[in-house]
Amino acid sequence: MSDAAKPGLLNRVRARYGWFDHVMRANQRYNDRKGNFFAAGLTYYTIFSLFPLLMVGFALAGFVLARQPELLADIEDRIRTAVSGKFGKQLIKAMNSAIASRSSVGIIGLAGSAWAGLGWMANLREALSAMWAEHVTSPGFVRTKLSDLVAMLSAFAAIAATIALTALADAAPMAKVLDWLGLHYALVLDIILRGVSLLMSLLVSWLLFTWMIARLPREPVSFAASMRAGLLAAVGFEVFKQLASIYLRSVLRSPAGAAFGPVLGLMVFAYITARLVLFATAWAATSPANVRAAAAPAPPPAPAVITPRVQADEGLSARQALTAAGLGAVAALGLSRLVRRRDR
Repeated sequence: MSDAAKPGLLNRVRARYGWFDHVMRANQRYNDRKGNFFAAGLTYYTIFSLFPLLMVGFALAGFVLARQPELLADIEDRIRTAVSGKFGKQLIKAMNSAIASRSSVGIIGLAGSAWAGLGWMANLREALSAMWAEHVTSPGFVRTKLSDLVAMLSAFAAIAATIALTALADAAPMAKVLDWLGLHYALVLDIILRGVSLLMSLLVSWLLFTWMIARLPREPVSFAASMRAGLLAAVGFEVFKQLASIYLRSVLRSPAGAAFGPVLGLMVFAYITARLVLFATAWAATSPANVRAAAAPAPPPAPAVITPRVQADEGLSARQALTAAGLGAVAALGLSRLVRRRDR
């Protein structure tokens, strides 16, 4: 075999290792379907949706503080202690103003959350459908928005459950957990409990990403392939989450990092998470089972039935013959008059 006909190194590696070939096919699908473009759009809608959600959170906090004046007085005392002078008075005034306008802030926040959330969900479903290479026909504006609303509420519930379980697993220090269990602190037990916490977080993330990959596309997809892709996304998400926590701890030490680090970290976190979910979806869509199903030949169409139609021509009817004769006589009379005028 000549050097020109010999396959390249990348092709030989792909032919030898099936998992590497799968990675390359998934990357090709991700790039062909504009995965980075969709990830950037999802990042924008994610950050944009946080502002109305913060308004709803402030409104809820205002309702709670309005019903508990002791807690409100304690917060005001803490603000005066931490921030003295005119700036502290401005903070207290702003807090009281927010509490007084809690109803309007909550209504505006809910309306903004619904609008921004529907945009986020529509883009997420379109991105996931694009990774699956689905050709979706719109069922109509109203039905599409209702479907997106149901999917958005389901996604918020799943994300809230994931965050709550993850926070519950990471809330208490390992020493307090061991003390609550009546055990003395030991390095081995600490490692075991941290491993259990990590496994619980991984399991919850796996369920969340599997649900997103399998149920959010606008057309039904393979659930088995979605489970494997969800596990891939969950592992990558946990690794990235650990790196993000290290980044935040290192950035928050400086004043500039404390001011801009969380915002930049949130944007990077949203973008990397979106890319991770979309790549995992491309991985599921390019699994060998789905590739074989897509490459399967389509069944031949049903045989055509040719039915000849013979219609006999019976000539002109009596009415048609009389009409034609009348028209001919009128035309002949007009032509004879025209000829006479010329002769004169």
